[in-house]
Amino acid sequence: MVSSEKPPSYLVRVMECKQGAVRAVRFNVDGEYCLTCGSDKSVKLWNPHKGTLLHVYAGHGYEVLDARGSCDNSLICSCGMDKSVMIWNVSTGESMRKFRGHAARVNCLAFNEESTVILSGSMDGTVRVWDLRSRRYDPIQILDEAKDSVMTVQVSTPLILTASLDSYTRIYDLRNGQLISNCIGEGVTCASFSGDGQCVLTSTMNSSLKLMDKDTGELLSQYSGHISKDYKVESCFTQSDTHVLSGSEDGNVYCWDLVQSTLASRLQHKGSSVVHSLSPHPSQPFLLTASLGQVWLWSSHSTEDDECS
Repeated sequence: MVSSEKPPSYLVRVMECKQGAVRAVRFNVDGEYCLTCGSDKSVKLWNPHKGTLLHVYAGHGYEVLDARGSCDNSLICSCGMDKSVMIWNVSTGESMRKFRGHAARVNCLAFNEESTVILSGSMDGTVRVWDLRSRRYDPIQILDEAKDSVMTVQVSTPLILTASLDSYTRIYDLRNGQLISNCIGEGVTCASFSGDGQCVLTSTMNSSLKLMDKDTGELLSQYSGHISKDYKVESCFTQSDTHVLSGSEDGNVYCWDLVQSTLASRLQHKGSSVVHSLSPHPSQPFLLTASLGQVWLWSSHSTEDDECS
């Protein structure tokens, strides 16, 4: 049975971010706003549904590689090639704290669900855990099991999921003190939990996209057609878990039916080569994609459908 839920396939708008290359795009917790990370050392806050720029946060020493908003939308955390993690006040734009400690660039970030803790994954092979409630500037915990660069980190309490170029995904169960390591066979550039928390989607440098059972590591499905060999290309589930999406080095986003593994659609980014960053809306069928200096907003319904409804 093919899923009846429509994935995002209609282009709503393209935003010229004017911050060099956009390294990542992220919806905030309720999907009303988004963050873009630029090679010009800035983070920008947008209303993507209107295409309006709301604020610019500048203070990193080098390119910004990832950013996240807190659960109450009051804070932004960002990281980048200057090896630091910065905390921003959303309304004032001021930098509140800067955490240093990583020995190499910081690739990825995640808040815990209460936004009291930040986890940062680095090219130095560690995930460092920072407590925002404390005045301390050293991490409260260091996860150093990875033998190569940590590319993504995701929190789904009480679990922490990491992906590393050492070919492993790792799930840390903080409640039971357990670690589940799963060898994917190739350097893992992206990993994410499904909405129901039962599956893990992994992307590797060999154009491989795999759906794994979270507990056993069993391969459930594979998806092919996209190209991911030279860049970190992100993948994700749609908000309803009916489809999986991946960027590609041929200027497209590929969308497959989760169960059937059949290609449902391709989102073509005209004039672009690599589409590397994806962010699904947390509750509605919208998708943000980043390529070069642009961010693209996609919907499951065309503007004509909206006007007729």
